[in-house]
Amino acid sequence: MGIKLKAPTWIQRGQQVSVALAAAVLASCTTVGPDFERPVATVAEQWQDAEDPQLKVESAEFRDWWNAFGDPKLNELIDVAYRQNLSLLIAGLRILEARAQLGIAVGSLYPQQQIGTGSAIYQSASENSANTAVGDLSFTSYDLGFDAAWELDFWGKFRRGIESADASFLASISDYDNSLETLIGDVANTYVVIRTFEERLAIARQNVAIQQRSVEIADVRFRGGATTELDVQQARSLLFNTLASIPLLETGLRQAENALGILLALSPGKVRAILGEAGTIPGAARDVAVGVPAELLRRRPDVRRAELQAAAQSALIGVAKADLYPSFVLLGSIGLASSSGNGNTRTGESDFDELFNSDSLFFVGGPQFNWPIFNYGRIKNNVRVQDARLEQALVNYQNTVLNAAREAEDAMTGFLRSQDEVEYRIKSERAAKRAVELALTQYKEGATDYTTVLNTQNALVSQQDQLIVNRGDIARNLVALYKALGGGWQLRQGSDFVPQGVVEQMRERTDWGKLLEPAATQPQEEAEIGSQRSPDW
Repeated sequence: MGIKLKAPTWIQRGQQVSVALAAAVLASCTTVGPDFERPVATVAEQWQDAEDPQLKVESAEFRDWWNAFGDPKLNELIDVAYRQNLSLLIAGLRILEARAQLGIAVGSLYPQQQIGTGSAIYQSASENSANTAVGDLSFTSYDLGFDAAWELDFWGKFRRGIESADASFLASISDYDNSLETLIGDVANTYVVIRTFEERLAIARQNVAIQQRSVEIADVRFRGGATTELDVQQARSLLFNTLASIPLLETGLRQAENALGILLALSPGKVRAILGEAGTIPGAARDVAVGVPAELLRRRPDVRRAELQAAAQSALIGVAKADLYPSFVLLGSIGLASSSGNGNTRTGESDFDELFNSDSLFFVGGPQFNWPIFNYGRIKNNVRVQDARLEQALVNYQNTVLNAAREAEDAMTGFLRSQDEVEYRIKSERAAKRAVELALTQYKEGATDYTTVLNTQNALVSQQDQLIVNRGDIARNLVALYKALGGGWQLRQGSDFVPQGVVEQMRERTDWGKLLEPAATQPQEEAEIGSQRSPDW
């Protein structure tokens, strides 16, 4: 068992030849398929409303844009959503999945098959079936070895695979950033909707009180014979119509709270405890720094994701194209084998001890190449499939850029025009209030009929409700603008993609090595795609 083995001279020479051949082949390796180039996307030089004094074309950071509203409750909600949202957690786990997939791709550069083998077989044959002349009626055979096969990356097939996997990994990070950006925008938008409903409910209830007073006045005048029952019924009709709007508003409020609960990963009913008492619509600044359209290509994570998806697909063309050429494989097998029986065992040695005798050593090795010459166009058509998919990805990138610009333009014009509308709504509401006061005074004095009161009160209800809706539109359009400009996802910089509690669960369940450490999943933007990662063994 303690015998020291030395490989025979022919084995040593074979090893030297194999190593020399591998070195020569690797030195002459090339990489087939196209090298990815960032697609060209046309963007405008300026925004359509760039001349508006409320828009500043200077560059700005939008990491914590929600602070512009000056609403502590909104800040708290965004913090809770960032820590607890389940869809964002799934996006973070997909980053870990993509990182592991990258490790698989990188591992393909090394010997793809390494198999340790071993067996101990005892065979006993009957005298009627065995060759009794040689006396091998029963024997025991042992073998212990190691087999390896290494397909050399002569055409860059595996390097292109790594390039594709690395781009997909970085795309998963951009997808996480896009999910975070969307989450923050959805939380802010839903919060504005909730506060809008609360203000509309407050105004509706105020108008109910006013209209109840009008019913009382009409009833007193009717009983005093100063008017007919028509005035009373008209007053009641308006009152009940306003009362009927309250359940609708309460339903909308509850549904908005439930939607916010999903974003915060809270069950229905727990959101109100965070929201507290009814509040007001968060105030929005009248002007905002928007930069220039070209900055969207840098800030928008969905644009970055579309670019990386195209890069990943571009590399797959090389993977497919490499199959058109011969593959070169280094094969090797080394081990120990012995067989004994019917007195063949050496004196003083057991059958198993003979396995570790120097005479039991064997070695097989050498190069091999495969070339699927007759593939009936399957490989070429697969290359065409990958190329068509690349073109789709490039068009998708251009479309993503166009949509990004459209979203920003839509949000800008909505933000600007909704402010103009609110200015007029404020004047209209003031006039409606004054009209109600005058109508009630004239009605009490008998100078006008109740139809005038009815019309003015109805107009007041409508104008006040619409004013609140328009004020909410300003805030919602500003939220949409910040989101369209690519703000919010920067919140995750310097933080882990997956909470530590989840990481510990995964670590206990599976050996993740170093892939759960933050450094394994942090993007290295300055490094070339496909060159900065290594497998985790």
